[in-house]
Amino acid sequence: MSLSVDLSGRSALITGASSGLGSRFARILAANGANVALGARRKDRLEALAAEIGDQAAAVEMDVAREADIIAGFDAAEQAFGTVNTVIANAGIDGAGMATDTSEEEIDRTLSINLKGAILTAREGARRMISAGVPDGRIVMIASITAFEPSPGLVAYSASKAGVVQAARSIAKEWARTGICVNTISPGYIRTAINDEWFKTDMGKKQVNRFPKRRLMSEEGLDGPLLFLCSDAAEFVTGADFVLDDGQSL
Repeated sequence: MSLSVDLSGRSALITGASSGLGSRFARILAANGANVALGARRKDRLEALAAEIGDQAAAVEMDVAREADIIAGFDAAEQAFGTVNTVIANAGIDGAGMATDTSEEEIDRTLSINLKGAILTAREGARRMISAGVPDGRIVMIASITAFEPSPGLVAYSASKAGVVQAARSIAKEWARTGICVNTISPGYIRTAINDEWFKTDMGKKQVNRFPKRRLMSEEGLDGPLLFLCSDAAEFVTGADFVLDDGQSL
């Protein structure tokens, strides 16, 4: 299905843009008129994606676990396209493993990237939008349906995503009078580089068979809500969570 929303005048910074959903988000925003700063650690992949998209894209090497990297990333995005008025906090890792077997270091890493990184990314974006007087800022933070349901084997990941949802609601209220709308998207299970190997296993196949429609989602299923939340049409939407899971959590 082809979707069209006018995002001309939007300059977006997308974290986790080197693969998976992040690269999809970059392509769909650019296709609808936005300039996109592609943020992630793997610079070679970012440069390849930027070359594919063209003049509307710029590669920005950054690690969201490091505040200094986030600040430098926004500096680079502003140098390329001016003030960032749209932020997609998407960077994340799965932190998979049973709780009794997960190391302290892995828990710290998962929370640092998924939760702290999302908060710091949103915060830096908001600081700059407020300073520049942006009247229509948009921040979309990517959570997960695991934020709302028990997820054995994904304890740190699900906790981080629950934190993202609550953080977004809190900062949406905190920034309500600034013109910045803050919302979350909580996708269901989509085959990406993070989970591809799991869904090839017998246990992964059994998990899919338990879903009402017995299938994984496609990345395209997030296009419409993402474009809406980044557009002028979302002026009156803030502090909301969009669960997009093909009925998987029913």
